[in-house]
Amino acid sequence: MSWDSQTPVLFRNGSVESQADRLLDGAIQAVSEWRGTWEPTCNIFENQDAFIVQMALPGLEPSRIDIQVEHNVLQVKGERKSETTEQTKWYTRSIPEGVFSCSFTLPAYVDYKKSRASCRQGVLTITFSKRDEAKPRRIMIECQ
Repeated sequence: MSWDSQTPVLFRNGSVESQADRLLDGAIQAVSEWRGTWEPTCNIFENQDAFIVQMALPGLEPSRIDIQVEHNVLQVKGERKSETTEQTKWYTRSIPEGVFSCSFTLPAYVDYKKSRASCRQGVLTITFSKRDEAKPRRIMIECQ
């Protein structure tokens, strides 16, 4: 008898680890939905001049998003309200609804007073300029 035939049906479509991850993710999502909260997917990166936070918020109006920085902590909050009625029959429901909140500690070298935010095609982008002393600078050699 091979190991394949002994594996429970639940795990036949992938590794045990990936199936366990999916089960755990589903449980976490169920608890999050029960509480009515969710967390958007994010990209956080930097380039030579800026530190950038991107959040996937498709279908969310910018007026429903609150962005604040206090003590070098960026906090983004908002809410996606349901536009369905009790008669709606769901077949799948993957787009989260309800309140969301995310917090990120910003690096000390960003100048959050020189920040800007934009929302394009459902992606919120918050850009923080780096302080001048944190930016790379070229030192010229003086010839004598």
